[in-house]
Amino acid sequence: MLGAITGDIIGSIYEFGNIKTTDFPLFNFRCRFTDDTVLTVALADAILHRQDYAETMKRYFQMYPSAGYGESFYNWAVNKDAKPYNSWGNGAAMRISPAGYAFSSLGEVLAKAKEYTEITHNHPEGIRGALATASAIFLARTGNTKAQIKEYIAEHFHYNLDRTCDDIRPQYTFDVSCQGTVPQAIVAFLDSHNFEHAIRLAISLGGDSDTLACITGGIAAAFYGGVPPEIAEKALSILDEPLRDITLQFTQQYCQF
Repeated sequence: MLGAITGDIIGSIYEFGNIKTTDFPLFNFRCRFTDDTVLTVALADAILHRQDYAETMKRYFQMYPSAGYGESFYNWAVNKDAKPYNSWGNGAAMRISPAGYAFSSLGEVLAKAKEYTEITHNHPEGIRGALATASAIFLARTGNTKAQIKEYIAEHFHYNLDRTCDDIRPQYTFDVSCQGTVPQAIVAFLDSHNFEHAIRLAISLGGDSDTLACITGGIAAAFYGGVPPEIAEKALSILDEPLRDITLQFTQQYCQF
């Protein structure tokens, strides 16, 4: 979970100012958390305290109304009786990382990820992106190799993972769909050799940088045994106290490597 948050924070300044290189300062004074972090922490809170996720998301929206939500989510969040809005957007995958950590079997992870996603993103592509991300995190944290993770995701979710970041980067542009974000984020993880490298690769692709790095970071932290302490400390320092407290509680309970 902290890996996803860290990716969001580092990628936040490149979402609308893409860079196509891995050579950049990891943090600078403009780095911030976005809606990716807010809704990820909301899910962690809902899991920790056995709360309704829809109501928890709306509560967090009220706490952080300017975090950068998409228009469809904004309209859902302000409408008491809102229904799922058939979204295929990458918001489904950006917020799902706690589901990959909190449950003890792949079947349970998939079932819970689907439940949490369909609240808003009930389009098949939204569900596919969230399930692929959550299952990659579960497989990464339970000792599977990159080859095994790649094989499972390709077989069950039919994403093309045979490209490399170097293949994707030249033509890749801003894309808020799950199908245009999740496989690219997984490739960044597969190409990486440590957590920091995974985040740098994700951001170097361009596109929706904070969400790409958020998805990649959730998987990479699970695979590499967490976020390196100096990077984790900096990311946590950028969160406010409520977000930091839930993040630390969830990490202590579910993310001990």
